[in-house]
Amino acid sequence: MIRRLRMASGLVLFAYVATHLVNHSLGIVSVAAMEAMLRWVHPVLTSVPGTLAIYGAFLVHVALAFFALWERRLLHLRPLEALQYVLGFSIPVLAATHLTGTRINDSFLGGDGSHYVTVLTALWHGEPSNGVVQIALLFVAWTHVCIGLWFWLRLRPWYAAARPFLSAAALLLPVLAFLGFVAAERELGGMLAQDPGLLARTLAAQARPENRAALGVIAWVIRITCFAAIACVLVARLVRHRWQRRHGVSRVTYPGGRWIDIAQGFTVLEASQLLGVPHTSICGGKGRCSTCRIGVRGDAAALPLPSPEEQRVLARIGAPANVRLACQLRPRGPISVVPLTSSPQAGRQHFRRPAYADGSEREIVVLFADLRDFTRLAETRLPYDVVFILNRYCQDMGQAIEAAGGYVDKFIGDGVLALFGLEVAPGQASGQALQAARAMFVRLSELNRALAGDIEAPLRMGIGIHVGPAVVGEIGYGRSRSLTAVGDTVNIASRLQTLAKSHGCELVVSEDVLRSAGLDLSHAPRHETEIRGRAAPIAIRTLATVDELAATVPMTAPPPAAEPTGWTHFLFARPAS
Repeated sequence: MIRRLRMASGLVLFAYVATHLVNHSLGIVSVAAMEAMLRWVHPVLTSVPGTLAIYGAFLVHVALAFFALWERRLLHLRPLEALQYVLGFSIPVLAATHLTGTRINDSFLGGDGSHYVTVLTALWHGEPSNGVVQIALLFVAWTHVCIGLWFWLRLRPWYAAARPFLSAAALLLPVLAFLGFVAAERELGGMLAQDPGLLARTLAAQARPENRAALGVIAWVIRITCFAAIACVLVARLVRHRWQRRHGVSRVTYPGGRWIDIAQGFTVLEASQLLGVPHTSICGGKGRCSTCRIGVRGDAAALPLPSPEEQRVLARIGAPANVRLACQLRPRGPISVVPLTSSPQAGRQHFRRPAYADGSEREIVVLFADLRDFTRLAETRLPYDVVFILNRYCQDMGQAIEAAGGYVDKFIGDGVLALFGLEVAPGQASGQALQAARAMFVRLSELNRALAGDIEAPLRMGIGIHVGPAVVGEIGYGRSRSLTAVGDTVNIASRLQTLAKSHGCELVVSEDVLRSAGLDLSHAPRHETEIRGRAAPIAIRTLATVDELAATVPMTAPPPAAEPTGWTHFLFARPAS
């Protein structure tokens, strides 16, 4: 609720500031254009609903800013966050003069601030220092608004495409407003030169002389109140910290034996910052992303239940029960944690990646494919030819696997390892793997036709498919780090691919896959085979050709095969008849 109130009030104030900037920018056209828009906007802003919306949003936003300052256990701010706080608390100080000179003066002291001529004359020619403050207020408020919008929108999937346009608008609007402000002053200067008495009449209409001192006192009361409130929150934070240290601490232990005792109420992310443990948090600890997620171990009493907001983020990434958001977890006792995203660079690249990339056990389908007798073919070809054939083969197989919904784990020479079920249930994944097998042989046939004049015998392939539990995660180092699967299921799929060669067939599939997919291949030969490392034999079905699946497994249309281009066209293009 606090986050929603902060966002709603911020959007109201954003609309208010943007309206002011647009109105100011019309000064480039003329003061009359500024007045024309003001005549339409001013009744709305000064109406009872408009006044309640603007001042209600302002008071709520300021109150929540003080609450956010109180709620933070550490003043460990990133530069942009610190700038947002400084600019935000500067706004009431800078806006005090404008507030007293317009709203309070107009509502209670009989002033007239409803015309641009009156206000601009007072700012530029009555007290020029107030004009400088007004310009600073516009830039400070707009910068604060833009930082808040950036923190909110940068995690949206469409933001990367919209960023150039939003950045251009964020830069141009205050610049145009400043130019309009200056252009209006020059036009006013000409008007005052033509009518020497206009200045005195305008200043008198803006505020009576006897009221200006009172307005100045009110402005300083607003400023002093703001500074006093900030000081009170900082002192209250210090008192709270000392009280909590005396009434119990929670120990947070990190890998390698490092630990820290924190007062209850601190988050694990704040504990990491205190201890100096690298801990990614792209959204700044607001619970809007999952980059600060951690693996947690501890007593149930030490782990409060996740809030609805945290639960939504965890559910969106499919996190297991022992994964929490470090910025939201406030331990009530000793716990052990493992940060799952180790660096800001990794967080920026993977803040939207699923939780299983950090390691999880899942029920997946593994497909293993291998070309037959390719080593013999490679010994008789030029190295360039071998590389070209393998690249064409990898491209076609990869496209067939991805079109069916699979993930290409890796290419090992002339072998392919593919995973299905990272995002879907095992039953659907089994069907996808069988679809991929059909599509792969279709693509292999197309490749053989394209290379018919250049290879002595067509390329042949064997495939093994099995379903079962496996550990899935990113494994490797540096640029070789990639998502892969480890476990008995992968070994069995590899073994089934080898059996395809000994049985002289194109596809060997375990009966577990067929049961998972709900398919009946009772017409295919059944075998029970021993797998090294398994106590019980595994039941398999062998298919001499993948075409035997045609009656039971529909095939998604594979993408068209790529034609050879460049110099490779001359090596592998079929001769014209």
